Amino acid sequence: MTVKTFLYGLGIVAIILTLIPLLPFDNWYIRMFDFPHVQLTVVTMIAILAFSLKFKIDSKKEYLFMAVMIGCFIYQFIRIAPYTPIKDVEVLDSTTENEDRTIKLFTANVLQKNREYHHLGKLLDSIDPDIVLITEADEPWRQFIVKNLDGNYPYSKEVPLPNTYGMLLYSKLELINPTVHYQVDDSIPSIMSKVKLRSGDIFQLYSIHPTPPMPQENPKSTDRDAEMMITARLARESDLPVIVLGDFNDVAWSKTTSLFKSTGELLDVRIGRGLYCSFDANNKILRWPLDHLFISEEFRLKEIDLCRDINSDHFPFYSKLTFEPERASEQKPKPPTEEQLEDAQDQLDRFYKDNKDFIKS
Repeated sequence: MTVKTFLYGLGIVAIILTLIPLLPFDNWYIRMFDFPHVQLTVVTMIAILAFSLKFKIDSKKEYLFMAVMIGCFIYQFIRIAPYTPIKDVEVLDSTTENEDRTIKLFTANVLQKNREYHHLGKLLDSIDPDIVLITEADEPWRQFIVKNLDGNYPYSKEVPLPNTYGMLLYSKLELINPTVHYQVDDSIPSIMSKVKLRSGDIFQLYSIHPTPPMPQENPKSTDRDAEMMITARLARESDLPVIVLGDFNDVAWSKTTSLFKSTGELLDVRIGRGLYCSFDANNKILRWPLDHLFISEEFRLKEIDLCRDINSDHFPFYSKLTFEPERASEQKPKPPTEEQLEDAQDQLDRFYKDNKDFIKS
């Protein structure tokens, strides 16, 4: 195989992988290509540079090949550019030091089979968050966390499960009417609660962990997409400021997450700051952002970070917010368009078509 043939092959693969996610299907073997977008962008750039530096482009076929490759690269880069510092931040920096209006959030997918509990324990001790959300938590994980927190988190809602979808919520701040919901599947919980800040202000918290589109988990993204659209609708219709937190099993730049953000009228703390790739902690090349924090315009960001490895396949995700409703108009998201609302409803309709016996939320 010649170098030119190899680069042609590499370019064709990059083109195909760019086009596959555009297909309007929920099958896992389509939606899985939403994930490695950063890696695909790098591969495409390498193919373009290598071909243009190594060979003289002097035929229509080569000009066409390079034009298509450059078009793919531009499209790919536009998708990920918002999650780099070249883009203005969407969530503005905090402007207050009022601790009564400050909230520290921590979420970690602990990997259920991981039994090296002490890594998480030390991390929680050092960060001392106000709200802790743990996903993939079974009963042994619940027992460890309760012991480690040692009564410092008087409010909680626990749903330990052996199916890798257990969810535990602990809070130093008062949880008002915390409830467990099964939005798309009787074995996939989400937790919703009002939360009272030290200042007395109240906001609505939604915690979710939908299934990924993978053959060993769910052959389609339909359930995940529907849960995200249901949560977006709840966020949009909420009379309170909103925080949505969890392992979405979807990347920030996907059509579904973008639609979730738009129809939920929410802001993404990553935009303008960085990718913060929380998965896969065990692979330095194939990583992407699956754990997310979306907020309404009343909140501002003081800190954001990926925490150190806890022997899971996810890095824990930490953020510190301030509640500044008096400045909300400075970062108010655009209302969703009719087309976006219709797209969100279409995703819900696909779910209900496949799950006729499931009660609509």
